[in-house]
Amino acid sequence: MNDAPAKPEIRQAASGRAPDREALDRETAQRLSRALEEIVAHRIVRIHDSVIKVVLFQFMRGLAFGFGTVIGASILVSVLVAVLARFEFVPLLGDWAAQIIEQIDESQADGPEGRLR
Repeated sequence: MNDAPAKPEIRQAASGRAPDREALDRETAQRLSRALEEIVAHRIVRIHDSVIKVVLFQFMRGLAFGFGTVIGASILVSVLVAVLARFEFVPLLGDWAAQIIEQIDESQADGPEGRLR
């Protein structure tokens, strides 16, 4: 006895194409139609149906990106400064910072005329 599965009957389509090609085409078209309906139902597609909505969306996105960048950079710089402050082998930075503070104090002591130099 042969345990091989029975082969389906091969039918030739009326148009002369490969067997059951029309059924596959209909099934593929239905799947594509459902996929397009799902894509159109997504929120991002509904937002982008108007130029004003797109501009507002991109503006808010830019604000969020800028805010996140500033907060992230602030945290990174503060951690870096805290780590560098623990090391004593960086005297050059301490001297440089002292010079900057000294110059700021001098310019503030001179008043408005001293700032124009």
